[in-house]
Amino acid sequence: MKIELSRDKVHNEFAKKVEWISGQNLFACYQCGNCTAGCPVAFAMDLGPHEVIRYTLLGLEEEVLSVNTFWLCASCLQCSSRCPKGIDIARVMDALRMVILRKKERRDYLQISEFPEGFLERVPQIAFISGFRKFLS
Repeated sequence: MKIELSRDKVHNEFAKKVEWISGQNLFACYQCGNCTAGCPVAFAMDLGPHEVIRYTLLGLEEEVLSVNTFWLCASCLQCSSRCPKGIDIARVMDALRMVILRKKERRDYLQISEFPEGFLERVPQIAFISGFRKFLS
């Protein structure tokens, strides 16, 4: 039996969401494994970064979101620097964290008006910008 994978057949809502949040083309990944081989914390991950991308493309949302890989990712960019296709895998891991956090919050966006009074004056600017980058799309 021949299984044919194409963007039309495989590009599911979960993969689309991860691609949209991360801004990365997951279909560019050809599973060379360089990202996993270079990852300094791969030894502790349930799935390697390249496997997370493959599972995402196959629409295995439950399996992907139940592993510890994207929580352990240190965003050191070693994986991204080793990727021959130029995929920013750290951004993909960040996108998966956002998918989980958005599910828990049951909304997709933060509203500045919801911050408590005086919050912006107390928070270090870099933390605010980093948090905004993570929680706004």
